[in-house]
Amino acid sequence: MSTLSLAVRDSNTMLRRNLLHARRYPSLTLNLLLTPVMLLLLFVYIFGDVMSAGIGGGGADRSAYIAYIVPGLLLMTIGSTTIGTAVSVSNDMTEGIIARFRTMAIHRGSVLIGHVVGSVLQCVMSVVLVGAVGVAIGFRSTDATALEWLAAFGLLVLFAMALTWVAVGMGLISPNAEAASNNALPMILLPLLSSAFIPVDTMPGWFQPIAEYQPFTPAIETLRGLLLGSEIGHNGWLAVSWCLGLAVLGYFWSASKFNSDPK
Repeated sequence: MSTLSLAVRDSNTMLRRNLLHARRYPSLTLNLLLTPVMLLLLFVYIFGDVMSAGIGGGGADRSAYIAYIVPGLLLMTIGSTTIGTAVSVSNDMTEGIIARFRTMAIHRGSVLIGHVVGSVLQCVMSVVLVGAVGVAIGFRSTDATALEWLAAFGLLVLFAMALTWVAVGMGLISPNAEAASNNALPMILLPLLSSAFIPVDTMPGWFQPIAEYQPFTPAIETLRGLLLGSEIGHNGWLAVSWCLGLAVLGYFWSASKFNSDPK
């Protein structure tokens, strides 16, 4: 069997293993998924009128704020879902299963690839669920073409892959699952400091560069442009650059830590 065939076979086996774990222990994924859903309902139904009036500069329009906030919550959903990946990787490292895998005739990289592909699939399913909640409460994207929908889906998958590789690295450096969860908290905190809930230009002047040039804001603005027809500008290439940069950094970080870790 060729090296490529072996890698594909073993990665597929590890993917099935991780998906079975997620199915048998859904509480972690459910808890992480509830955060963006609760924030969506909270900001739409409790703060929606006030926030829409403040953003638009006119009368309250909850439907306009639903359109504004849903793209940000979809990206936040990816961030929260990848925390589960960090915890899962940390559990594998500390419970001895990785040491067992290292004694077996399997492709070495398949363990990490299984985690990454499984996490991306979970992110996609989580985004679909949160998106369905958004549609149920009034989100509409009537002007987006099929190509723009495809580009939006591609951006979400690319963003999920990038954050997943970073989360894998966080899981590998964490001594236990609790530490992994804490190390991965920026995945949830960064969207709160982005344009997910309010425009960047309404923030204090000293804080605007921080909010504008972090990974989430360009991706959120690009997704808004694709789904709602707003101006994308430089955010498109910034979002892709962040995704590719984080994916490459996370991959080499994770591979280096995994190959050198004695556990």
